[in-house]
Amino acid sequence: MSTDAEQQLLHHARNGNAEEVRQLLETMERNEVIADINCKGRSKSNLGWTPLHLACYFGHRQVVQDLLKAGAEVNVLNDMGDTPLHRAAFTGRKELVMLLLEHNADTTVVNGNGQTAKEVTHDKEIRNMLEAVERTQQRKLEELLLAAAREGRTAELTALLNRPNPPDVNCSDQLGNTPLHCAAYRAHKQCALKLLKSGADPNLKNKNDQKPLDLAQGAEMKHVLVGNKIVHKALKRYEGPLWKSSRFFGWRLFWVVLEHGVLSWYRKQPDAVHNTYRQGCKHLTQAVCTVKSTDSCLFFIKCFDDTVHSFRVPKNSLQQTREDWLEAIEEHSAYSTHYCSQDQVTDDEEDDAVSAVDLKESLEKAQICQQRLDKEISNFLKMIKEGDMAQEMLPSFLQKVEVVAEASRETCVALSDCLHLFTKQEGVRNFKLEQEQEKNKILSEALATLATEHHELEQSLVKGSPPLSIFSEDEFYDALSDSESEGSLSRLEAVTAHSFDEEAEPPSSRQHRMSEGKDCGGGDALSNGIKKHRTSLPSPMFSRNDFSIWSILRKCIGMELSKITMPVIFNEPLSFLQRLTEYMEHTYLIHKASSLTDPVERMQDDLGFRLISEQVSHHPPISAFHAEGLNNDFIFHGSIYPKLKFWGKSVEAEPKGTITLELLEHNEAYTWTNPTCCVHNIIVGKLWIEQYGNVEITNHKTGDKCVLNFKPCGLFGKELHKVEGYIQDKSKKKLRALYGKWTECLYSVDPATFDAYKKNDKKNTEEKKNSKQMSASEESDEMPMPDSESVFVIPGSVLLWRIAPRPPNSAQMYNFTSFAMVLNEVDKEMESVIPKTDCRLRPDIRAMENGEIDQASEEKKRLEEKQRAARKNRSKSEEDWKTRWFHQGPNPYSGAQDWLYSGSYWDRNYFNLPDIY
Repeated sequence: MSTDAEQQLLHHARNGNAEEVRQLLETMERNEVIADINCKGRSKSNLGWTPLHLACYFGHRQVVQDLLKAGAEVNVLNDMGDTPLHRAAFTGRKELVMLLLEHNADTTVVNGNGQTAKEVTHDKEIRNMLEAVERTQQRKLEELLLAAAREGRTAELTALLNRPNPPDVNCSDQLGNTPLHCAAYRAHKQCALKLLKSGADPNLKNKNDQKPLDLAQGAEMKHVLVGNKIVHKALKRYEGPLWKSSRFFGWRLFWVVLEHGVLSWYRKQPDAVHNTYRQGCKHLTQAVCTVKSTDSCLFFIKCFDDTVHSFRVPKNSLQQTREDWLEAIEEHSAYSTHYCSQDQVTDDEEDDAVSAVDLKESLEKAQICQQRLDKEISNFLKMIKEGDMAQEMLPSFLQKVEVVAEASRETCVALSDCLHLFTKQEGVRNFKLEQEQEKNKILSEALATLATEHHELEQSLVKGSPPLSIFSEDEFYDALSDSESEGSLSRLEAVTAHSFDEEAEPPSSRQHRMSEGKDCGGGDALSNGIKKHRTSLPSPMFSRNDFSIWSILRKCIGMELSKITMPVIFNEPLSFLQRLTEYMEHTYLIHKASSLTDPVERMQDDLGFRLISEQVSHHPPISAFHAEGLNNDFIFHGSIYPKLKFWGKSVEAEPKGTITLELLEHNEAYTWTNPTCCVHNIIVGKLWIEQYGNVEITNHKTGDKCVLNFKPCGLFGKELHKVEGYIQDKSKKKLRALYGKWTECLYSVDPATFDAYKKNDKKNTEEKKNSKQMSASEESDEMPMPDSESVFVIPGSVLLWRIAPRPPNSAQMYNFTSFAMVLNEVDKEMESVIPKTDCRLRPDIRAMENGEIDQASEEKKRLEEKQRAARKNRSKSEEDWKTRWFHQGPNPYSGAQDWLYSGSYWDRNYFNLPDIY
């Protein structure tokens, strides 16, 4: 390739030497000189620019015309991301803009500054022209999308939707039909799946007031549109040779099989037939395929765990193309996503399954009908042949009767064979079922053994380090989680449920300030009608020593998790919504913060109130709450969506949702999200809990932020439950340092003092590591037990809060705090003013609180079945479930999507409440 020719082309294009440019292009066309017409300059005057960029920028129309005629790329980008259209529009070259548009220049390309061509021009006429062309181009893309959906051209439809500026997936034609309408009435299932995956709205109507479901052809298409379901019998096994890339071995040829939403690869095809020597597999749940336009054989699969697998179709493959594989993978991915996601499982699918008893009854009825038909046909033929009617009937009629009789006889024989095969197959299935049950039993026992060995191995690894049990028992109380019918771990969100400030008002005073509202009591009594709160539950908890989570889960292997009724013995007599109320145990800190004048001091602190909470969504489970101070000094509200992950021996809950605190006297608002919570040893071993991650508390008035780091446990538990952070102003200057343990106490200190302590502590830690005076076992034996707390207090620190001691009977009362014990308390006067949907009226919780375990178990099962039946009836009647006291909208301070209180609850005007108990 001639570098000199390219430099000459760039030079002449910049200076507008049309004749020299034409001569160079002619020599390039005759292959006398080999040069790239889209070459980029390397000198200071043309760095990163092509000849077309230079000619457009300097306004050389003839040069631009010759370059385009010679095949110059009209949408080529320079190093700044500009196309020639950007440069022509920027310099106001109207004729050049029109010339580029005639050669299909793309008006939607965005440059490095995030601007299109119409946004860089200063000429109003050019801007209007570009806008008109952009609308025309967009409409052409929409028409291509509609045509691809009508004709079922999946590859073209996918390419259009994967463009940098794709057409509107919900665009419509003259009849108001969207691409999904077109795919539905032409029964193009793959196109419909791709459109739904790209955000097509199945609820849009055309001009005849019809949805895509109304136009759908065939049962499969209707299933696709109703919840994006895939019919099991339509899912076919797909297999063939593919090259697969690995990090260490490069590209290797495998026999790849797609079956039931799982991608498996084998060395040879016979291995796939016998399902032996499988080299690897991947579930295609939420899998996404991507391709490279420059390679027609290469494609990538990004799985739900963010792993990416590279595959290549053999170039000599005539029977299978990349498009065939992509369609098959997309279908299996949709199948796996639907049937492996418990959020999408509905009770309607259970009705579609035919039980073995119903099948047996149908076969018996068919057998009786077959025998009766055979008998009736025989009698009919006998009557005709023996009677006098045979001579009087026409021969053609008799021949027709014999043909019908013969066909009926053949039908009877075929039906008999079918019934025989069904009966034989039933025996084979029963035998296979017994085999699977035996394998299941062996697997569950092996898993239990493995979990036990894993636990013992962990214990041996940490030998010589202090056991976790040396810390205060208060640290692990929150690990005892219940299992509400809503399917959430109810105690994961009670992040700071046991805090106490020695300088704050006593617990008894705080309890007496909690209120249901000012309208339900009189005289000296509190507003909720109770003069003295209880200090214990009506009945102590049952022993859980004979029960374990594993003993329940092993019996539920293969079952749908959302349909499992967990034993009530794992519950506690509080609902998840009541657990949210435990935030308010620290209301005294809010009152104290509201009374301070310095905003920095207000951020350091974190019971007169009233609170309402509601479960605003069941799938996924989202709970919202709203609390107000009775003195109108604060508003506290938020929503919790615990996104659960199961890691084998532990459950991790990432509490999505924003928490907001408003201090009305200071016109300040604080927002934050809770840290990640993890419960360990849910199968074997001692349950314990930790919280980790960063929490950023923002003061939206002053711009101050408090950034707290909840530290993970680490290998030897040194950082267990530790919290450290700083209060910063909007310029990120450190104002105060915070440190402590979220299970014990929290201190505030000057940041310079804290940094000096941390530096010295790090130095001492390194010296201890270098010294070998004591062995690991000696360190373990001589580790001192913590006294009142295990947090070293830095001189000059200020105590912000300390954990409250639990009542003496806490261990027998589900490890409740004094605050938690009164949450479910209710008397007749209070019962008359609260709504019938109040958590305190829930029958299974009331029975459990009273020690009636059998009744609590029956009530819990009844409530869960009632809840499923109500959800099923709503889906059949197309009735939308609506929240009563909350609505969804943007958070007024952070702008994030949130659940906000709608008002009117405290008016006590309860009507049209659902019957949930």
